[in-house]
Formats: sequence, structure tokens, C-alpha cells
Amino acid sequence: MNVVRLPATEASRESSPQSALGECVTRTVRRYLADIGDTVCDEGLHALVIREVEIPLLREVLAFHDGNQSRAAAALGINRATLRKKLTQYGLI
Repeated sequence: MNVVRLPATEASRESSPQSALGECVTRTVRRYLADIGDTVCDEGLHALVIREVEIPLLREVLAFHDGNQSRAAAALGINRATLRKKLTQYGLI
């Protein structure tokens, strides 16, 4: 496995300002990585983060639009059929 580790000072330095959401993701991923250390995430870190972010994202956007899937899909920038597929995939409908 090829692993590249940045020095702590370089890893914590930000090249440009992040949004509040970006900062939240950065802090959470850093904490998660510190917690698991060198343990390999079986499903892959990318898949884990996408799943953990996508489920509440879909749930909250759908709730904000009072369950209207067409409006929620438009807000998310995805097709309504794609939204339904994801909702079904995650057991949200």
C-alpha cells in the first residue's frame, strides 16, 4: 500500500478558506482518521464518507421541501429518478 503522510504542520495548513461545510468535513475526517489509525476501512473511506454524508443530505433536503421529491431533486441538482433510486438504496422510502 502506498501511503503519503503530510507533516502535521503541512496537513493542518489551509491553502484557501473553506466553507463551513468544508471545515466540518475536514474536522470530522481528521478525527476519524486519528481514531482508526492505520486500520483499513473495509468499504473504503470514500464510500464510507459519501454514504455518511449522503443519507442526512437526502433526508434533510427532502424534509425541507415537505417530501416533494421533484423539488428536492431540483435543489440537489439530480434527476428525480436518481433521487428515488438513492432514497430506496438507503431505505429512506
